[in-house]
Amino acid sequence: MAPLPLSRRRFPWPGISAKTPAMAVLPFRPTPFFANKNQAFWRLQLAGWSGAMLLRTMSSLANAQPLSFLVLVLIATITGFSISLVLAVIYRQLITKRPLVTWGLTALVLPFAVALHAFIDAWVIGLYRSDSEAGFAQLFIGVFYLDATLLGAWTALYYAVNFFLQVEEQNDRLIRLETQATSAQLAMLRYQLNPHFLFNTLNSISTLVLLKQTEPANAMLSRLSSFLRYTLINEPSGRVTVAKEIETLKLYLDIERMRFEDRLRTTFRVDPATEALLLPSLLLQPLVENAIKYAVSPQESGAEITIATQLVGQMLRITVSDTGPGLQTSSADNRLSGVTFDGGEPVSTGVGLANIRDRLAQAYGDEHRFETVDPPEDGFAVVIEIPAERAVEPPAPAPVPVPATG
Repeated sequence: MAPLPLSRRRFPWPGISAKTPAMAVLPFRPTPFFANKNQAFWRLQLAGWSGAMLLRTMSSLANAQPLSFLVLVLIATITGFSISLVLAVIYRQLITKRPLVTWGLTALVLPFAVALHAFIDAWVIGLYRSDSEAGFAQLFIGVFYLDATLLGAWTALYYAVNFFLQVEEQNDRLIRLETQATSAQLAMLRYQLNPHFLFNTLNSISTLVLLKQTEPANAMLSRLSSFLRYTLINEPSGRVTVAKEIETLKLYLDIERMRFEDRLRTTFRVDPATEALLLPSLLLQPLVENAIKYAVSPQESGAEITIATQLVGQMLRITVSDTGPGLQTSSADNRLSGVTFDGGEPVSTGVGLANIRDRLAQAYGDEHRFETVDPPEDGFAVVIEIPAERAVEPPAPAPVPVPATG
């Protein structure tokens, strides 16, 4: 008999058919062993003393000791376990002291603990072997070395683990401080909006109001409000897609275009393959503002600003160019540094290319390229290359299996 088609086969379990999708596997995230220090301590404590008891048990059986001798092994293990708990309380206080105090008091406490352990073991063995010719002193010395080895190893392990955890905590603290410092520096760099931009925009709005041109004034005020809201809502170290950054940049250009009118001409050449790639928020706005300040504003005919993005291998290339005078003017140094001089005092405008270079260094380290191009003819361009990273889309909900029918 020919086999049934796959779509008509029946499966022995209800709700399972040939078309039922595979069950989604939840991601497994292992928990660090020392995430809960108290729990980790008890795990190591139980595992260590259980291992010691197992070794002593095997040694006793190998030496043809009677099974009743295992009771002594159990009592010795419980004694060591209990004394180590007392030592843990003492060491927890000593480990925070100066090294001389820590090691000096440990050298006093440890022999006393070993002597107590050996005393109890010798006393129990004496009770078990009441007819033995060995005296208490001989039994004490005989078990002292074994107990010293166990408690000495336990002490070394306790300090080693805790010193390791202290070093890890210090490293984590330093990483957090570096992250906070980096975030603060990124915030400082990103929030250096050119005060002249705000002043000129508000001045233009005021002029439109005085001229009773309410509709352009309202439109300009609305765009300014939206732009400032975007700059304040986004995290300083956050990243947005190229599409979102271009959208915000166009909002900014609409504000500036109401001031410069036909003198400000823009061209966008955005590769569709780059629209979903990520870049630091408000990275392009200072570059365009720099071009407006040094290319559009000084020339009566204005200038054209071109913003282009393309995917080059594993890198996102961003180019912002203009048809201004380039670096052939006396303000070339100001354009690169973003510093002007007001009454002889240096004043940061916040739109210098050094600002952008610092932001990229903070965000990408050595994995980026920042280059200025000054062709022999008029014009100026900034080329940036950063790793091509895509926005992580939320996973689509798993399809609900449909029970097999008929």
